[in-house]
Amino acid sequence: MKALFLTNEFPPNVYGGAGVHVEYLTRELARVMDVEVRCFGEQDLRGERLTVRGYGAPQALLGEADARVRGAFDALGRGIAFAATPSDADVVHCHTWYSHFGGLLAKMAYGVPLVVTVHSLEPLRPWKREQLGGGYEISSWVERTALQSADAVIAVSAGARDDILRLFDVAPERVHVIHNGIDTEEYRAVASTDALSRFGVDRQRPYVLFVGRITRQKGILHLVRAIAHLAPELQVVLCAGAPDTKEIAAEMTAAVQALQERREGVIWIEQMLDKPSVIELYSHATVFCCPSIYEPFGLINLEAMACETAVVASAVGGICEVVVPEQTGLLVEFPQDASGAPTNPEGFERALAAAINRVATQPELASRMGAAGRRRARESFGWDAIAVQTMDLYARIGAG
Repeated sequence: MKALFLTNEFPPNVYGGAGVHVEYLTRELARVMDVEVRCFGEQDLRGERLTVRGYGAPQALLGEADARVRGAFDALGRGIAFAATPSDADVVHCHTWYSHFGGLLAKMAYGVPLVVTVHSLEPLRPWKREQLGGGYEISSWVERTALQSADAVIAVSAGARDDILRLFDVAPERVHVIHNGIDTEEYRAVASTDALSRFGVDRQRPYVLFVGRITRQKGILHLVRAIAHLAPELQVVLCAGAPDTKEIAAEMTAAVQALQERREGVIWIEQMLDKPSVIELYSHATVFCCPSIYEPFGLINLEAMACETAVVASAVGGICEVVVPEQTGLLVEFPQDASGAPTNPEGFERALAAAINRVATQPELASRMGAAGRRRARESFGWDAIAVQTMDLYARIGAG
């Protein structure tokens, strides 16, 4: 059996959980089957069972494109290139809407089954209109068409499966839950502190850590506003870069600067760090905070847990299937309306701060939760088991 993976992200161009997922799943699958990856970029890897080819932007198609829809047309152009390149794969497996058009074309042109893994859903990210303008309508159309045409849809959590069935015309028997995973040999607590020294983190003081992109989805501004209510001895390390828009970048800058004027120990790392540096930050944090307002799985929480760090997170989506309340961390309810807009943001921010304070000011509780998180990551989310489930699904839909 051979699988063709289509994806926007693949190392070294990884900026979110979908890219991490594809990196590790393809590596694990390639132990037992042939895997070909087509992605955005200039990658060129030819291994014994894993090959990777990057595709550049179709500049000839984009020369006069409006900036706000350029990304959508870029994705469609690369999708055509993905599908136009011959392949002898038995199944095509797509990740994120950026790759769906290519998967649809490959399914129709070559008669191979189409599998789509859902890492997020456009209807539940209405703020993307800020970034994409009319491109959001294109991405929504591509996603809907792919999900409703796929031979199998993989949801990374039971909550994500419920969302798919509620929002799209997809038969329940075609939607399967296969969780994200974690490499617990790579993600584990380390003693080194080079990253802490480099960014001015005081090793003698406890700190709460955020890692993620600056986007409405990740709830970063809720955490920034919650910092005013944190215990004064706590440092805050915000490893936050890659803003979605100029507007949210400016909003983040103003909020952090105002906070730093009133409170010392707020450190903003305005870049996406390499993996060893992030693992160091996880390892020495007292609490990891994930204030997302929408999260189909929440891989970032699993990374922190694998590094033996207690987690405080919003009780949304797949996070509730990763973090066990009172065992591996605490969950904070996020009141929202049907569109996902917060109905009591100030209340959420105060509750978030209270949960962080509870864990961070009780070292024994934080240590116990961190140890339990490591056990849960190791026992329940190994990539080897996830690869087996994926291969079984391929076989069930007639691939190979």
